[in-house]
Amino acid sequence: MAEHNDFGKLGEQYAVNYLLKNGYKICYRNYRYLKAEVDIIAQKGAVLIIVEVKARSTNYIDDVADLISQKKIKLLVLAADHYVTSNDLDVTIRFDIITIMKKKSGFELSHMEDAFYHF
Repeated sequence: MAEHNDFGKLGEQYAVNYLLKNGYKICYRNYRYLKAEVDIIAQKGAVLIIVEVKARSTNYIDDVADLISQKKIKLLVLAADHYVTSNDLDVTIRFDIITIMKKKSGFELSHMEDAFYHF
């Protein structure tokens, strides 16, 4: 596996550990529907959280818009809708982004709740 893929998987695991530590239940990892893939589907109370994880080896992120394209947002919404419908869930859906930055001293995590809206 390529080094960037290894780093991405490490970033996803770091995000999962963070979510668990903060009271989230992990429902699914790498959920796929058609051309969409959701990194993490988590739940906290009656809220289902669709989490996109972005792991970066540099600390340059200009804007949230640079992290996720409109096409990716549409795919995430489609996958979230499929997950909720196929599991017959009655939940509120929230879309979050977790960024993992590689630093000399380890990793720095940033959690953006309600990073974008699905309407």
